[in-house]
Amino acid sequence: MHLDVQDLRSFYYRSALGRAAQKVVRDELRRFWPDTKGHTVAGFGFAVPLLRPFLPEARRVIGLMPAPQGVMHWPAGLPNVSVLCEDALWPLETGHVDRLVMMHGLETSENPSALLDEAYRVLGPGGQALFIVPNRSGLWARSDRTPFGYGRPYSLGQLEDQLKKHDFIPDTHVSVLYQPPSTRRFWMRTGPFWERVGRAIPAIMAGGVMMVLATKRYPPTRAGLGEAKRARNPLGALTPSPGKVAKPV
Repeated sequence: MHLDVQDLRSFYYRSALGRAAQKVVRDELRRFWPDTKGHTVAGFGFAVPLLRPFLPEARRVIGLMPAPQGVMHWPAGLPNVSVLCEDALWPLETGHVDRLVMMHGLETSENPSALLDEAYRVLGPGGQALFIVPNRSGLWARSDRTPFGYGRPYSLGQLEDQLKKHDFIPDTHVSVLYQPPSTRRFWMRTGPFWERVGRAIPAIMAGGVMMVLATKRYPPTRAGLGEAKRARNPLGALTPSPGKVAKPV
């Protein structure tokens, strides 16, 4: 079950813990993709807190928000680029996305297989996707004080196996958010220290969130994924279709 967009917005934009988590994850994302000039960048779930650095340089930035979650205007103070969509019905042309970020999307989806197929569809050949999920072994997945405490947490092996089954090639991964998900002053003040220690000795400490970078495999090995498809029509069955032209009497 997807979380409500208002709860997600309150955590990332109105709480000190959410803003700290946003910065850690966004800085790591920027290390993966330091230059997106001329690219189309999309985010699914509630990935918009991570997309702002791409606005000045990317050709296009799109925030896809699942219908059960709800949608909000983003970015604040600028023309809206966010859109409401179903998990497996994105209003994007096939193969038009160069970079895709998925946060609070995969672990809360009721049909993760269909969601991954849709992510594969919109990515162009060689396109990359970054999947951000709660770490099954981390503290953040065990606390409902943050959005990472909801949905299905993953181990690295579970996530990589699922991605491979949907024709994604895992490239690299990193764990982040080693500080406890607490708003107490001590943990908030020492957050950067725990990030450094956790990354230095990952065998001892488990980060709260995993970030797995994967590339679209093309051509695909799964039947049907390589067929060209049109963009999803938001009207669905209500779309008018041309009828037969009646012959003049």
